[in-house]
Amino acid sequence: MSAREPRGTLRRAVRLLDVDLRRVALATLLGTLALGCAVALAAVSAWLIARASQMPPVLQLSVATVAVRAFGIGRGVLRYLERLVSHDVALRGMTNVRTTLYERLAAGRTAALAGVRRGDLLARVGADVDTVGDVVVRGLLPAVVAVCLGVGTVVAMCAFWVPAGLALAGCLLLAGVVAPALAARASRTTERHAADARADLSATALGLLDDAGPLAVAGRATAERAALTAAHARVTAAADAGARPAAAAAAVGQLAVGLAVLAALVTGVPAVGAGLLAPVELAVVVLTPLAAFEATSLLPAAAIQVQRSRAAAARILALLDDSGAPAGPQELSAATARTAGGAAAGPSSRGTGHATADPRGDATVSSTADATPATDTRDAAAADPVLRAAGVTCAWPDGRDVVRGLDVTLRRGRSVAVVGPSGTGKTTTLLTLAGLLPSAAGTVSLDGTDVGGLARVDVAAAVVAVTEDAHVFGTTVLENLRVARGDVTPDEARATLDRVGLGPWLASLPEGLDTLVGPDARTVSGGERRRLLLARTLLAPAPLVLVDEPAEHLDAATADRLVGTLLDEARSGRRGVLLVTHRVSALADADEVLWLEDGAVAARGSHDDLLTRVPGYRVALDSEQGDAGEGEGARSRVGQVGGATHG
Repeated sequence: MSAREPRGTLRRAVRLLDVDLRRVALATLLGTLALGCAVALAAVSAWLIARASQMPPVLQLSVATVAVRAFGIGRGVLRYLERLVSHDVALRGMTNVRTTLYERLAAGRTAALAGVRRGDLLARVGADVDTVGDVVVRGLLPAVVAVCLGVGTVVAMCAFWVPAGLALAGCLLLAGVVAPALAARASRTTERHAADARADLSATALGLLDDAGPLAVAGRATAERAALTAAHARVTAAADAGARPAAAAAAVGQLAVGLAVLAALVTGVPAVGAGLLAPVELAVVVLTPLAAFEATSLLPAAAIQVQRSRAAAARILALLDDSGAPAGPQELSAATARTAGGAAAGPSSRGTGHATADPRGDATVSSTADATPATDTRDAAAADPVLRAAGVTCAWPDGRDVVRGLDVTLRRGRSVAVVGPSGTGKTTTLLTLAGLLPSAAGTVSLDGTDVGGLARVDVAAAVVAVTEDAHVFGTTVLENLRVARGDVTPDEARATLDRVGLGPWLASLPEGLDTLVGPDARTVSGGERRRLLLARTLLAPAPLVLVDEPAEHLDAATADRLVGTLLDEARSGRRGVLLVTHRVSALADADEVLWLEDGAVAARGSHDDLLTRVPGYRVALDSEQGDAGEGEGARSRVGQVGGATHG
């Protein structure tokens, strides 16, 4: 983010809220009436107390007594109604911003997310959106209400005593303009730093929670905890720094109240002596300002909220601008229409890829789909897209090249496996082929068109990509599968789960397909989670499938069966399949195997061919067979011990 947000940042974000102006006007009216009741209550109470001290007939006080009750009740009721309307405006606006944010990111360049950590992305679509929405309730609305109430109160005071009314006007300007301006100026930099610190805190905390094991193994857990502590200290320091200008602004506001009361006394007492002002009216003139400043007391906090919302808006808009997504609803509708009804674009029932990635290698890709009739899926099967990479160099944005000179073609009925030692860039290759990362050199094309020039929804209609940490949602098993295609039936779901070896697991669930899965599948094992993701992949309508590490967290036999299931998809002609895997034992049926080594495709050919001429490939197979033998031996020894024990 720049040192200072560009002009118009907050206006752009407020336009994204798409607020209903009628509701805003109603909230303003209710807020003004509520605080107007407070001012009227103070004025009538002052008149009633002063008049009662003169011991008039009780009937002369009855109207004022009823008015006190009416204004007291009215203040509470109107305040409640104003809260209902204003919060409804804010919540609707937040929903609009999130919807727009998701739509534009889905339709734009997913490479824009490549350098955004998951925790930072979560902060932007969560807390930052809430902060932008708060600008209506806590920033703009209080300012408008204060203006309306201030003008009304000054006019009413001038009706009693003009000098006191003019003094009140000056003091209201001091409390309602000068104090907020001081708060805004002091908090402008503070809130920007606070937003960045909160994002770092969220990103680091989420990384520690999600990757505690790998971080501990890599010896980075201590450093990450230190970074978390430092981010928390920055948040605390920003909050402390923001408290000082807020306190100064509050002090200016209280000073303005005192000056208004003092001015009323200084000008009013001589006026009473001169017969220009009644004693009862003096009480009204002196005590009413105490309530009139209730509206301006909220303005320093409102000014700080505006700065906070501006900083949050800059972070959201930076994400949208980097994505290169359509800028308005019409462009978004057109992009959606290309998928929903386009002839060459693909089916209406579509899977859209969404990636959040970390340059350190943390990537998440999930598929989403709209519920559509089954006939749309059959129409999708008629399309035969061709994905081709020519001279491609794969790299993270602003990072070093990890794979160079990649050439591969994927079409329906063809299977390709990309294998190699850990750290050779297999996952980066998959994300590049899926169009989720831009190629550093060369071209990745879909039916002859560079994927970078296609709408994200058009690419996702033909290609579905699943990484090893693709997201599992905290909902039912069936709804997680319907992420791939919205019209998946329970029978389809059961059959597909059985294909990936999850039939017994499904039978053991208390509510079957309606069983809730914990957030990101934390209630299931790693192998079950992996197969659930693969089941979702098999249900997606896209004819080309890219799968990252399908055998992760599985025993050797189960892993090989699962890889065989995916290769069957290509052998049967249903799909084109590209596998990124470190296992080679199940690749005999793959049409082509690419061996990555030293940042390039070191060899390519069939499984048997690579076994004969690539030493590293043979070593990988021998290692897998040795591990499988040790595993079988260990299980045999455990069985013998168990048998001896039972005997």
